[in-house]
Amino acid sequence: MKLYEIAHSRTGDKGNVSTISVIAYKEEDYKRLKDGVTPEKVLEWFRPVGATKVDRYEVPSIGALNFVLANTLGGGVTCSLALDTHGKSLSGLMLELDI
Repeated sequence: MKLYEIAHSRTGDKGNVSTISVIAYKEEDYKRLKDGVTPEKVLEWFRPVGATKVDRYEVPSIGALNFVLANTLGGGVTCSLALDTHGKSLSGLMLELDI
């Protein structure tokens, strides 16, 4: 199953760090998110775009996980040659993850 089937996502940026939130559509799917979307799995998924470290924060009150990914923005908004310097498309990449 693809992550987009049970969740939606939002992204943000700060320097060369991207934050990606994954929010379950239904309360009962939050456990599936916690079990299936581990920091290790996310790091491996985002390694091709430069990720070197992933931290995960749980927000059970809204059924969400927040991931902080280091080195995913090509140096940051003012340094990157990427088309998407803010990393907004990374939420789409996250939602393609198989869980």
